Amino acid sequence: MPLVTDYDVVRVFCAPNGGYGNELGVVREGTVLPRPADRQALAAELGFSETVFVDDPERGVIDIYTPTLRLPFAGHPCVGTAWLLDVPELVTPAGVVGARQDGEFSWIEARAEWAPPRTLRRYASPAEVDDLPVPPKGEWIYAWAWEDEPAGRVRARAFPGRDDGIDEDEATGAAALLLTDRLGRALNITQGAGSQLLTAPQPHGWVELGGRVHLER
Repeated sequence: MPLVTDYDVVRVFCAPNGGYGNELGVVREGTVLPRPADRQALAAELGFSETVFVDDPERGVIDIYTPTLRLPFAGHPCVGTAWLLDVPELVTPAGVVGARQDGEFSWIEARAEWAPPRTLRRYASPAEVDDLPVPPKGEWIYAWAWEDEPAGRVRARAFPGRDDGIDEDEATGAAALLLTDRLGRALNITQGAGSQLLTAPQPHGWVELGGRVHLER
């Protein structure tokens, strides 16, 4: 596999103070690694929860990998890459993702059915979510509870259930899309150690997903 050292690292869904967020690797010149097997190997080597390969930066054509598999769509990779490339849309295997920048927030518009299956498990209080141990491998669990239901504020944690060393995902856009679609309302989600995700249902089955993005390197 060719040695690739040229990649950006951004943190997506950061807190208001710029902290937290989920790290994302972005290989801007994805065409230097055209073979899926090489991309998968690099994603495993880098070890981010997702790594994006940009195949056409002007059109926003991207390819997304976890350390162990290729994804047709994922939330935080799309939010982070749209911010980094500053494009009006991204082209993913799942479909075309709308994108926009609004002040401190980067937004995408996607469909909940593009998200991989997740078990959305509701708990009675944020404290119960905070106290959860990492569950056994196998099931992908998004644990959540209302912090303030009238205001749409949610506390959540995500457990991918994979054997790739990522026991808990700090900020998971795809799961936020699923939860928004199920509840049918805008949400302000605090996930993981302190990441913030914003969502809003749109007409015809679309959901907007937004957050702050910071360039690490």
